[in-house]
Amino acid sequence: MTSPKITRPSFPKGYVDNPSSEVSWEYVEQRLRESLNYWLCTVRPNGRPHVIPRWGVYLDGKFYYDGSPETRHARNLESNPQVSLHLESGSNVIIMEGIAQPAGKPDPEFAVRLAEAYRAKYASEGYSPEPTQWDEGGLFVFTPRQCIAWTVFFENPTKFVL
Repeated sequence: MTSPKITRPSFPKGYVDNPSSEVSWEYVEQRLRESLNYWLCTVRPNGRPHVIPRWGVYLDGKFYYDGSPETRHARNLESNPQVSLHLESGSNVIIMEGIAQPAGKPDPEFAVRLAEAYRAKYASEGYSPEPTQWDEGGLFVFTPRQCIAWTVFFENPTKFVL
């Protein structure tokens, strides 16, 4: 993945008038790799938002998560693949926007990497998928378009355009 373009998010006057630093993209990727819980927001066909917690793994610049294609969020993606993905913290913030869609059957080498990444994060929670877990579907991929992050709101809000 190429390095994202770094800018500042746009805020109304008085919110962050004199930011003094930036969040690094390396920090964002580290948080995405290490976090256990993510919030995924999709939009229902009638326009109402739908937010759910997800487990997943960040590999090769994308976020992979799994679940039944029959779930509300998966059905929402059929009519609108635009989603946002957030981490749990309201202090160390990472807010991503992008596209989510069914990933299809991963190639065998990637399926091994994916299963290993899931097991490293979630085996202690009772989830240890095998590389064949997604052969019949149920794997989704989120491709980020932009990210807003900060660790201290008044000091370092940073926008990344991917």
